[in-house]
Amino acid sequence: MKSALIQQKYHGTKEDTVAHSVAQIEKAAKAGAELIVLQELHQNEYFCQCEATRFFDYARSFQKDLRFWSAVAAEYGVVLVSSLFEERAPGLYHNTAVVFDRDGSVAGKYRKMHIPDDPGFYEKFYFTPGDLGFEPVETSLGRLGVLVCWDQWYPEAARIMALKGAEVLIYPTAIGWFDEDSAEEKERQRESWVTIQRAHAIANGLPLLSCNRVGFEADSSGTLSGIRFWGSSFVCGPQGEFLARADSENETILYATIDRNRTKEVRDIWPFLRDRRIENYAELLRRYCDS
Repeated sequence: MKSALIQQKYHGTKEDTVAHSVAQIEKAAKAGAELIVLQELHQNEYFCQCEATRFFDYARSFQKDLRFWSAVAAEYGVVLVSSLFEERAPGLYHNTAVVFDRDGSVAGKYRKMHIPDDPGFYEKFYFTPGDLGFEPVETSLGRLGVLVCWDQWYPEAARIMALKGAEVLIYPTAIGWFDEDSAEEKERQRESWVTIQRAHAIANGLPLLSCNRVGFEADSSGTLSGIRFWGSSFVCGPQGEFLARADSENETILYATIDRNRTKEVRDIWPFLRDRRIENYAELLRRYCDS
């Protein structure tokens, strides 16, 4: 299965950003990509840097956006993983990954479950935690374990997707640095981000695709200077081996060929699922194990 991750910056308007995405999808499809992954909230700027009700207007086009990306998937005959701002009802919004199959049909969707609330990442103001559970999406290419950004720090999410038969883990992402941080701190953050996801691949014996945005985006409120998204999208195999890596500065299409037969080969020699002691994991249902 040939995959393509579209790592891109925000191009100033939704229209220009979407046009760039579609051009990259066309290019990737012509290069033979069957599975194409877009980054988190790829249609607009990362608006969660501040809390402002005007940004809820972005979610009003959700149904129109579904029709648009459905047509794109059908036109180019690809399985497309999108990341959209969903208005479910007035005052009720989700950060939602929608997967379109090659005929343009909606194969399934995932509503982001883990919602951050940190300086520059005020997502709890905008998004209600998802209520669809950790359910792989069945597509013509197989079962996709689609999660979103902050979910990537939680091994429980990846594990449940694996236990439910996901054949690949996919993370649309928007994460970056503050320019004020030291070079050492920036590197620690990015390496932590890479390492935790490679660990999910290893622990579950699954290939993993992580697609991050790139470029500097100013904080529209002026409270912070802004976020410099670090790109660094990557694909790794079920032993955490890198299959493809993007840099931290440039827009790119990152191609990788996924051999799903490798999952069986790796799980046969590293049978982590076999040796799980599920009868001893009850404490995982507690927030913290106080003495």
